[in-house]
Amino acid sequence: MAGLGTASGTRLVLGHWTDSPFGPVSDVMLERPDGHRVLLAPDRRTADFIAGTYSFDEVRVEPVAVRVAAGCWAVRSRSLSLRLVTGRRGPLGLLLSAVPRFLAVRPWWIAVVDRPARVLRGVRTRGSAGGGRREWYGARDLRPVVRAAARFDGVDLGPPAPVAPAVRFGFGSTPRGPCVVRVTTTVEGPGTTRADGGAGRRFGGRWSRGRRFGGRRFGGRRFGGRQSPSRRLKKDR
Repeated sequence: MAGLGTASGTRLVLGHWTDSPFGPVSDVMLERPDGHRVLLAPDRRTADFIAGTYSFDEVRVEPVAVRVAAGCWAVRSRSLSLRLVTGRRGPLGLLLSAVPRFLAVRPWWIAVVDRPARVLRGVRTRGSAGGGRREWYGARDLRPVVRAAARFDGVDLGPPAPVAPAVRFGFGSTPRGPCVVRVTTTVEGPGTTRADGGAGRRFGGRWSRGRRFGGRRFGGRRFGGRQSPSRRLKKDR
């Protein structure tokens, strides 16, 4: 999952999943300077699920193509063109990557690290989502974004900048500094079963929002349980 601000004031969060119940899929959440929140999703089913978990003022269904090679990311849709380059891990990235994966994805561990994670302004590792769901974010790696360029609706968004103010899609934001994070997210809701025996689904991968729902992977996300994703499209929750 990648999160970055721009000099124009627009902030973006990219989700890139190599495997999911919907197949390989990528999406972008974007908040404009005036607070208008936009979701770019590749198909209606994916859009409905994401919009049922997060809050948006506008949903656009359009192909979102992502290429990643040697730390260089290229993202393109009808509305958006984004290129970014990641740098070397810093102390936080080294710390996150040292945590064993089996531990990092456990909701109880994520609950333990929630309080220290709040030192990063706007960051939360657990909270309530839309549709009566709860989420846990288990970060497993972090690399800074050192260069980026983006255009949205044909307008140059300017060079990368801090994610400030924090984005308002859900209960938490990305780290303030532009970065790519590998994260596993557990989403718990009625009728789902977590991989650890609780109720829920897991997404895992790059945060670019890597999430993992226990069961099948969602590119970054791995879904678990048998419940089909919600098909309701919610706005302005």
